[in-house]
Amino acid sequence: MIYFPDIPLEAALAFAGITILAAVVNGAIGIGFPLIATPLMAMLTDVRTAILLLVLPTATINIVNILKGGRWRRSIAIYWPLAIYGIIGSFIGSHLLIAVPAELFRPLLAGMLILYLNAERIGAGLGWIHRYPRLTQAGFGLMAGVLGGTVNVMLPVLIIYALEMRLPKTVTIQVFNFCFLFGKLTQGIVFVQAGLMTGNVLSLSVPLALLAVVVLFIGLRWRDRIPTATYRRWLRYLLAVMALVLLGQAVLQVAGFQF
Repeated sequence: MIYFPDIPLEAALAFAGITILAAVVNGAIGIGFPLIATPLMAMLTDVRTAILLLVLPTATINIVNILKGGRWRRSIAIYWPLAIYGIIGSFIGSHLLIAVPAELFRPLLAGMLILYLNAERIGAGLGWIHRYPRLTQAGFGLMAGVLGGTVNVMLPVLIIYALEMRLPKTVTIQVFNFCFLFGKLTQGIVFVQAGLMTGNVLSLSVPLALLAVVVLFIGLRWRDRIPTATYRRWLRYLLAVMALVLLGQAVLQVAGFQF
């Protein structure tokens, strides 16, 4: 049994259940662990604490996903600048999280997702992504890092990049997790320097990381069965869901609800 010291059994079971759910989904599609776990854990604690608890479990899962699928060195050799820019953005975003409420970034991210999903309809072309690959990696990497550091969600920006670059499924997952890993490591360093990564936080996050990796392998059994076209379609659906959730959270925040 996973042991969580100094918290009630009900809270320990809730943290473990959230970790299991997020790890299974991540195993199946290669992404989504912090996206699922962060808002659910934030219902039991505050957003900042939820992000702190998930730094180590997320980084551990990222490493497994990078190694899964083979030829990960080739993927990283091509797309490593995206992760480097993500580190810079994560450093900036993590400091913003300490100084500025994360809730301010939610409506901005939701608006960006809605704009992208309707880009063709409103005539906002994205052909420049292919014409300026280096500039694109810099822009998307920085933006993903800032969002990862503030609201713990790099994924939307990276999904847009992967869809427009038409990356294969395996490469997409490896690139995503490579960026996530370095973003999480940067975020963790900032939190350590700020004195937020305490022994109490680690006493919770280490067992969660071990639990997440064990459960991850259950979801991995389903991943190879998903065709690339289906996977890309799911990514667009995921963007739409994230936009709606972020808008809903922003509305609730304005109405005075805390989550």
